[in-house]
Amino acid sequence: MTQSDGEELATWLEELGLVDQLAEAGLPTFTRDAGGRAVWTEPDRLEELERELRSVGEEPEHAIPVGLVVLRRQARLRTQLLATSWHTYESLGAMRGTSVDATRFAVHKAAAEHRLLVVPVEERAVVPAFQLGPDGELRAELAPVIGPLLTAGMDPWRAWAWLTQPAALTLGRAPEQAAASDPDLVRVAAERLAERLSHRA
Repeated sequence: MTQSDGEELATWLEELGLVDQLAEAGLPTFTRDAGGRAVWTEPDRLEELERELRSVGEEPEHAIPVGLVVLRRQARLRTQLLATSWHTYESLGAMRGTSVDATRFAVHKAAAEHRLLVVPVEERAVVPAFQLGPDGELRAELAPVIGPLLTAGMDPWRAWAWLTQPAALTLGRAPEQAAASDPDLVRVAAERLAERLSHRA
């Protein structure tokens, strides 16, 4: 692939807003030099990269790299979720009136038993606040909702998103909100979702 082709590929990815997803997908990445030219990390893989990106659809020249679009959507959703309230061991310990070590132990135990949603963020674990009551303990109505999802192996990020975004199975309401007034509806919705996840595994 020529320098011109590499430039065209870089520009295409920039226009689609997918540059940041290349590394996460294990694909060659690029930077712009002082002259604005694309400098690829693995120029010998560019033909393979273009084939892979354009492998979806009947017209490869117009194909959109679906995998990268999904990664971009996930990245945006994670940013939105992290903009909501969540706790570290320190802040949750302060809320519960317990030490950091005791809080860490309790959180790990609850997560291992699928009683608490704990999400990995870089090199730390965060506890989304929506699932907690004023005392820092899990809301009773969410225990039968979170349990089936985590037991079925749902990714914690996906669980966080499903529980806090409007969902068809809970009549357009966020499940964690609907659980306060209609816990049975949300429990059944979680069980159905968990069943689907189990069948795919």
